[in-house]
Amino acid sequence: MAAKLSPQIDERALSRALSDFERAVGKDAVFTSAVDQASYSDLYAPADSTTHQPSAAVTPRSLEELQAVMRIANEQGVPLWTVSRGKNLGYGGAAPVLSGSVVLDLSRMNRILDVDPRQAACLIEPGVGFYDLYNHLQEQEIPLWMSLPSQAWGSVVGNALDRGAGYTPYGEHASQICGMEVVLPTGEVVRTGAGAMNNSRTWQNFRNGFGPGWDQMFCQSNFGVVSKMGLWLMPAPEAVLTLKYDFQKPEDIIWGVDVLAELRLRRILDSHVTIGTPIRVASLFSQRKEWYDGDGAIPDDIVQKMMEKYNIGFWNFSIRLFGHPAMLRQQAELIKAAFAPHSKQEFVETWWHQGEPVPKFAVHVPTVFFLNVTNWHGGRGGHTDFSPIMPLDGKQIYEQYLRTRQRYDEFGIDFYSGFTLAERYATNVNMVIYDRDNKDMTDRARKLFRALIDDSHRAGYGAYRTHIDYMDAIAQTYDFNNHALLRLNERVKDLLDPNGILSPGKSGIWPRRFREEKR
Repeated sequence: MAAKLSPQIDERALSRALSDFERAVGKDAVFTSAVDQASYSDLYAPADSTTHQPSAAVTPRSLEELQAVMRIANEQGVPLWTVSRGKNLGYGGAAPVLSGSVVLDLSRMNRILDVDPRQAACLIEPGVGFYDLYNHLQEQEIPLWMSLPSQAWGSVVGNALDRGAGYTPYGEHASQICGMEVVLPTGEVVRTGAGAMNNSRTWQNFRNGFGPGWDQMFCQSNFGVVSKMGLWLMPAPEAVLTLKYDFQKPEDIIWGVDVLAELRLRRILDSHVTIGTPIRVASLFSQRKEWYDGDGAIPDDIVQKMMEKYNIGFWNFSIRLFGHPAMLRQQAELIKAAFAPHSKQEFVETWWHQGEPVPKFAVHVPTVFFLNVTNWHGGRGGHTDFSPIMPLDGKQIYEQYLRTRQRYDEFGIDFYSGFTLAERYATNVNMVIYDRDNKDMTDRARKLFRALIDDSHRAGYGAYRTHIDYMDAIAQTYDFNNHALLRLNERVKDLLDPNGILSPGKSGIWPRRFREEKR
């Protein structure tokens, strides 16, 4: 099925642009068939996938080809939608917000330009995947670890730009960015931080350079295309100690979060801790029909059976400590002492030391195992994630759980939720899993998502990242002073991208030429 073009996209201009792209990057780097369009659609779309279907895709191989594509798009007024590898599953994949846009696919720009073992930093292009960087570190015997998201099929650069999270002390991926090369919508190239100096020797050492720091400006924005990124890596630790624990009752999360929050603030814990529900475990190893085949959300008695089978609690988590064994033992004793006044339950310890075989699910080894959750209903599975940010406060987190659980029950969707604890905030990841061939289920899933947005907004919690269907809705929740932040973003957008060609609608930021149509 042909892509649905926005009324603001001129078909003749699009045709001219595609011909110009072919001359600039080669016919083998421009994809226009119906099969190509479908391959760049949202693989997990909870509705008609053509709602966000591109008209074509172009795949430059170099900075010079990328600049040429940007200049052509400006000349013809054709909107581009940038993806690093297009594996942003659950958030829209490679599909554009604006149907008919041309996907700017950077997966062929996949060079690992530098890895500095002494400075623990790398310089890479956006097409480098987590498997690519991991294999490079292993083959070159470089004693550095990278931080990984739970699903590591995608781009290292793309995940950092979207503020993805991992489970080592370097788990805030956007915070590890140090230096970018960016192609602005006009085709001009800039380097941020210390890279603004021609002969800079500190580009991957010092983020800020001189004057304003711009790296974070290009996270989750449509202000430019990152063609190179510096990223800090973690020196391989001497040992890893994993402490497994669970809370048997839902309300235990109140004291549990407060204890963990104190440990995080005091840096006794220095990596993310994710506290999750039983369905997070069951969905990895089984299908729903093995537990329950009735209508509505899975009832509590079935959840109890999951807890019994897997020997888990209502909330389950692992604490991971990295470093010298003697230091880890001291940290572990402090953690146990903090939990002791609240429960007699003991932690389950697992050690790994350098030189030992790497565990199957080590936090620095890429895996796609966690995509098993999409098979929960069988058929053509999919999911979207609603993830508001909250304070590290047990009472507020418990209230958010009650509010969210009620909504899942109301719309008959199985409750898959968790809280990832960072140093001063928690990300409440609510996965909405569905069978894409079940229209009633996908309709309920979309209604649930809207309700979760409204509930969290009223409670004062904003989402940090979202699916392309909901970018405008999430942007509207950041409403201080009549949406002053959105208006600032729009002013910057119009200045840097006067022809409005780069990723219209990304993060709710629309260029002037499309703004009136949307409003």
